[in-house]
Amino acid sequence: MATFADICVSAAINILSAFAFLLAFAVLRLQPANDRVYFPKWYLKGLRSSPRHSGTFVTRFVNLDLKTYIRFLSWMPEALRMPELELIDHAGLDAVVYLRIYVVGLKIFVPLSVLCILVLVPTNWTSETLDDSKIFTYSNIDKLSLANVSSGSKRFWVHLVICYICTWWTCYVLLKEYEIISAMRLRFLASEKRRPDQFTVLVRNVPPDPDESISEHVEHFFCVNHPDHYLTHQVVYNANQLAKIVSKKKSLQNSLDYCNIKLARDPAKRPTKKKGFLGLFGDTVDAIDFYTEEIDALSKEEAEARQHVITDPNAIMPAAFVSFKSRWGAAVCAQTQQSSNPTIWLTEWAPEPRDVYWNNLAIPFVELSVRRLIISVAVFFLTFFFMIPIAFVQSLASIEGIEKAIKSVVQGVLPGIALKIFLILLPSILMTMCRIEGHISLSALERRCAARYYVFIMVNVFLGSIITGSAFEQLNQFMNQSANEIPRTIGVAVPMKATFFITYIMVDGWAGIAMEVLRLKPLVIYHLKNTLIVRTEKDREEAMNPGNLGFATSEPRLQLYFLLGLVYAVITPVLLPFIVVFFGLAYLVFRHQVINVYNQEYESGAAFWPDVHLRIIIGLIISQLLFMGLMSTKGTSQSTPLLIVLPVVTIWFHIYCKNRFEAAFVKFPLQEAMVKDTVERAVEPNLNLKRYLHYAYIHPVFKDDDWDRPMALCDEEMNPLVPTLRTSQRTTPVLSKVGSRMASEPEP
Repeated sequence: MATFADICVSAAINILSAFAFLLAFAVLRLQPANDRVYFPKWYLKGLRSSPRHSGTFVTRFVNLDLKTYIRFLSWMPEALRMPELELIDHAGLDAVVYLRIYVVGLKIFVPLSVLCILVLVPTNWTSETLDDSKIFTYSNIDKLSLANVSSGSKRFWVHLVICYICTWWTCYVLLKEYEIISAMRLRFLASEKRRPDQFTVLVRNVPPDPDESISEHVEHFFCVNHPDHYLTHQVVYNANQLAKIVSKKKSLQNSLDYCNIKLARDPAKRPTKKKGFLGLFGDTVDAIDFYTEEIDALSKEEAEARQHVITDPNAIMPAAFVSFKSRWGAAVCAQTQQSSNPTIWLTEWAPEPRDVYWNNLAIPFVELSVRRLIISVAVFFLTFFFMIPIAFVQSLASIEGIEKAIKSVVQGVLPGIALKIFLILLPSILMTMCRIEGHISLSALERRCAARYYVFIMVNVFLGSIITGSAFEQLNQFMNQSANEIPRTIGVAVPMKATFFITYIMVDGWAGIAMEVLRLKPLVIYHLKNTLIVRTEKDREEAMNPGNLGFATSEPRLQLYFLLGLVYAVITPVLLPFIVVFFGLAYLVFRHQVINVYNQEYESGAAFWPDVHLRIIIGLIISQLLFMGLMSTKGTSQSTPLLIVLPVVTIWFHIYCKNRFEAAFVKFPLQEAMVKDTVERAVEPNLNLKRYLHYAYIHPVFKDDDWDRPMALCDEEMNPLVPTLRTSQRTTPVLSKVGSRMASEPEP
């Protein structure tokens, strides 16, 4: 068990580490050679040029201006200077609302830290239960927790009142924040520029028709059921294999370009390469000839695959992106049921084009339920078996009987580092599972992965650490006491696990956040690529690797801090200042990264906020239930009726917020859609919307190629009759001339 001295050693190590990381960042960011690593967002926007393009040879790599080193901490006020509205224009609403999660943490825990430290710490410290007990293993820091209050003491009424205050304050902050963010989202959607997804819905599970192809069937259905608003559509192709060929061809083309550049620099020496593994083994051949032959072969293979995708009916999936003449028409279609059979013609808002995860659009809709069931079972077993490394980490945190200096390091630092290492591999595993589930957008993938990661952290990192840690620390008591005493032992041991979580917060939340702004891994990879791999300007742009917020991993880890703060606010309030430091430092660092580094792959308009709100509510309810359980082990059963009220009220509060605000995050108001359409028609009366949307949702492998897309069979603006290939015209009033002619011709 970590003592107060162990905590001090851990604090010293992590504070020095964080300071060293921040100092290294402040120096490295000033060097011209690192400019693309620490300011990639500005390069991608075309608003910054490399300082290496001018100056002497030395100054292209090293900053010799001593004045800039004096102001090496200027990045901190600069990160806070950009106003929120300007930040939305610069980085998007998703990034700004993500930063507000840290603001919510500060709003909740700064007042609670002051209140709980001033009220609960003296209340706990002045009791002498642990001093009088010869049963429990404890440290001096545990005297500041609820475990030091004797059973049946009237002091627990203080904890009860504080628990009510914590619940009320947390709900109040969440309510106000929900109001602010829902208003921000509506303003953002109202002021947002025209985007293809505002006019487009994704239609899935299109039923087969014996007389019409998928494309013709989709057009016919929407011409009949949305005659005044349907504009055009794009069927979904299974082009995954073609995409692999195109990707490989682009890689070879990049290598060929590099070889041509080398030849232009030194015409007397033609570049060569080895044909074997990684270019290290095999026969040596002329590189330009080799890449040219490989590209020619792939071009033929690509042409065959492209033709196969276009002509093979099996390559066309029963899904389509359907676009409308107005936002109002798209909103009506996306938010209503299209058929009396609720399992076909399923519509939802289309993701924006850069948010589409094209690989999963090729998955048949009927497979999705089976895939999700299999993945759910796999996640359950993964969560269960991960308890083994968690138990190992807790055994480190509970080790006794070694040298004092070594023990301080082992118990104060090593458990937090070990837990962080185990958690590094987990997000990749969970993201792979979410891809297998079949989600069709990057934002949906990240939100689903975040939900699974949160459950995993809550079950393993939090509950697992408490249960296994308590068992290890009180192992002797468990082995030598009656079963009736075990709940009491756990009730005392749970508050004592705060020392482990304090060490974790300092490792992950202090040193880890400082490491984030340093970007050590991207820095090393950039210079390695720039030295060994970068051949063209495109390569250099890709080597910058600005990254993104990583919502799938960062938000669940962030929720762990909310959970720890809410649980231990009443039980061990000394943990709260460590969490406040984390939220403050993380807000500063991530605001800097959002302004200068991260480049979001998509914009969802803060659609993830209901998930964030729900997870904070779950943390609040868990804290209330754990406090209720602890009070029952402390001989205060009369407090149970008063404590039961808290989770009930919290659940009611969540239902109220869900009914009041969530619609703004899942639906688009028809009134707003009509206003935007009216304004757009007045400002741009000659807008050719069909041309604007024509190629928006074509698979990326086709965008650079002028391929023969199946065009609409008619223009409904010129011909009010609906063309069809059906032999039975049950849904069409009159057989159109085009439909009669095409129906009489055999299909190729």
